[in-house]
Amino acid sequence: MPKEKAGRNRTIDISVEDGRQFLERCRVIDKKSDLTDIIDKTIWGDCMTVMPLLATGFVDLLIADPPYNLDKDFNGRKFRKTTEDSYIEYTESWIEKVIPLLKPDATIYVCCDWQSSFAVGMVLKRHFYLQNRITWQREKGRGALNNWKNGMEDIWFATNSKSYTFNVDAVKIRRKVIAPYKVDGRPKDWEETAEGKFRNTFPSNFWDDISIPYWSMPENTAHPTQKPEKLLAKLILASSNQGDIVFDPFLGSGSTSVTAKKLNRHFVGIEANEQYCVWAEKRLEMAAADTTIQGYADGVFWERNTASLRRSRKKENGDN
Repeated sequence: MPKEKAGRNRTIDISVEDGRQFLERCRVIDKKSDLTDIIDKTIWGDCMTVMPLLATGFVDLLIADPPYNLDKDFNGRKFRKTTEDSYIEYTESWIEKVIPLLKPDATIYVCCDWQSSFAVGMVLKRHFYLQNRITWQREKGRGALNNWKNGMEDIWFATNSKSYTFNVDAVKIRRKVIAPYKVDGRPKDWEETAEGKFRNTFPSNFWDDISIPYWSMPENTAHPTQKPEKLLAKLILASSNQGDIVFDPFLGSGSTSVTAKKLNRHFVGIEANEQYCVWAEKRLEMAAADTTIQGYADGVFWERNTASLRRSRKKENGDN
């Protein structure tokens, strides 16, 4: 008998058997397909096989979260750590298949950890214009006895050309003002609200305001490497416009597609694991009724543990 979850545990862990109706919503692509066949769909299949069958030049924004060069079990599909040269070859193989799908002014984001970051950056530099490397604080984890705890991950930011979308005003961060400064008695570059004094600041390439999904959050699944919707929202808002198409060839539990849907973008995602396809489709159904993104409100991203964010969490947890 499966262990009964606590009342406030919202983790999505529906089985394939119980979620068969969600799996049936997914597309299986076995021949050359038009965009109309895949738009706003989860594709159930291996991205290496599926990508050559997709329409060319349809992607405005690529967000890829491939397996890192680590031993990892993805619900029975095991990825084994290999040499750096072999991982570079693997990265090159999926990048070559994704290139024909990109629009000339497309933007590319690729997630990685510190060990695989060198390989990913090297391959991206061969094919695209490297713009930056984002490092974000992944606060989860128990630490290591003989090394520094790995609390960071990278996201490489590249573009297909020198012409690309970057909506900086859409990704400002609302930070608490510690030492408010006034000119002629009026706030300078900050505002006073009922919740305190805040300043909307331009984003940097270091993100320390991301919370990893946990058991009481409605976006949480049992996927071992799930990315937070807040993190993806930053990438999507900055590097696409409403109505654009966001593509994720390693969809996992659907975070990229779900966040794109909440932000009024189109999406296409490929996932090889049927269990993760079920969770992705379940979350897409939930997103039709609830478009909130934890940590994002009023057009700005709030710092972790600010007053507005605490209220958001209380609402998610069913508290008053």
